[in-house]
Amino acid sequence: MSTLLSETPFSLDGRAILVTGASSGIGRATAIVLSKLGAKLLLVARSSEGLAETRALLADGSHVVCPFDLNDIDAIPDWLKQVGKEHGPLAGLVHSAGIHVTRPVRFQSADQLGEVIRVNFTAAMQLVKGFRQRGVCTNPSSVVLISSVMGLVGQPGVSAYVASKGALVDVARSLALELAPEGIRVNCVAPGQVESRMASAQMESLTAEQQQAIAAMHPLGIGQPEDIGNAVAFLLSNAARWITGTTLVVDGGYTAH
Repeated sequence: MSTLLSETPFSLDGRAILVTGASSGIGRATAIVLSKLGAKLLLVARSSEGLAETRALLADGSHVVCPFDLNDIDAIPDWLKQVGKEHGPLAGLVHSAGIHVTRPVRFQSADQLGEVIRVNFTAAMQLVKGFRQRGVCTNPSSVVLISSVMGLVGQPGVSAYVASKGALVDVARSLALELAPEGIRVNCVAPGQVESRMASAQMESLTAEQQQAIAAMHPLGIGQPEDIGNAVAFLLSNAARWITGTTLVVDGGYTAH
């Protein structure tokens, strides 16, 4: 009886989990949460310095810094294959890397649109493609894609970002069905406004009245990055073993309006 009571479906003890965008913001906070639950983290971003800072914040464990530029779309599957060979199969993948651009459609160029889609959506597809390769992931395993409430509702001036995050919500359903026979669950987390570097840059482009309006739309207030990390941890764990193809909205009540 004592053994059963000591076990928890929320534990990630000993599981290798790769987190993109781990050098700051939601990616960093997620890595910290996962490390406290016992996971071995493989930290991915372009900035080696930022990854080293994240590594220093993690709970003790054999965590690994893996600098990589997700703009190198075609190289992602082979790179993940090599990661699997060097560090063993992954039990989880979290795609938190992304870019946010505020630009009215009348000023939106095809190249600018393509850049947002490439990092936020196409890189996610390539990561999943690479993750499912033999030797890269365990069976069972879990993929969590960081979307946004902007993928569920509209907002002026951010059509490229909305398109990229909405695409993640839609594709998670298809990928969940396709990869279920391989033991891979695929879900999204859709954050509302949280205090992060990306969010701060976005807020700085708005007027004081617009900033106040956004804050007022979150009945529970502006969130913290670790609020999203906790949701990700749940979806990676055995507690969510019967959940796939869905989007967990973590937004302080924003979409309840």
